[in-house]
Amino acid sequence: QEWNLLGGKTWNGIENYQKLFSDPVFWKVFSNTFLYLILGTPISLLVSFIIAYNLDKVRFMHGTIRALYFLPFMTSTVAMAWLWRWFYQPVPIGLFNNILASVGIPQFPFLKSTFWALPSILAPAVWAGLGFQVIIFMAGIRAIPNTYYEAARIDGVGPWTILREITLPLLKPTIVFLVVFSSIGFLRIFDQVFNMTTNDPGGPLNATKPLVLMIYDTAFNAFDMGYAAAQTVVLFIVLLVVSLVQLRVMRDR
Repeated sequence: QEWNLLGGKTWNGIENYQKLFSDPVFWKVFSNTFLYLILGTPISLLVSFIIAYNLDKVRFMHGTIRALYFLPFMTSTVAMAWLWRWFYQPVPIGLFNNILASVGIPQFPFLKSTFWALPSILAPAVWAGLGFQVIIFMAGIRAIPNTYYEAARIDGVGPWTILREITLPLLKPTIVFLVVFSSIGFLRIFDQVFNMTTNDPGGPLNATKPLVLMIYDTAFNAFDMGYAAAQTVVLFIVLLVVSLVQLRVMRDR
């Protein structure tokens, strides 16, 4: 349909989808969305598992340390995005560039570079989700019966073999859940991008714009609700296909 919130709705068939798939901006945004997924999901899962695996062995102030790791997940995404945006600012405002300048390293264009802007936004997105993933991984590790580990140690099995043959296989349900949950989160990333690139949302030159932000711009800046609805349908199909494929692959393994 063609609709701008003010006038009547006009049926236009598949015109919105034809316009969408012939739009070079859409394909740039589509590739950005999958970059968030492909980079963010494995990095966040790997880091969170390493933290959870080692944190599970800590007994001193275990609860306090676990709460500190969970704190970023409880923090407002908007506040966190603006904090990281301040970190990335040039000298004399930005924390990171001030640190670089203090050791004689030139300033780094975190949010101004078409190449580095996306990883710079991805970093706080990964950091924000670590607490939740660490807690889930720790719950999965604690659910593994200790008798398996005791039997392995009696047989002289090393720690790496225990990790590979006992811990990881028995964590499969936990890993499947976190892979799907994290993938959906990165495919729907919006808050970090919108708040860290407010001067040019999704910039520079659409280098960081995900599909959700494109839908927002189309609906509430261009007021083209029909076109935004077509983009939303595409996003839904992508989420569904990615989730089903991941569930099938993980189940087969």
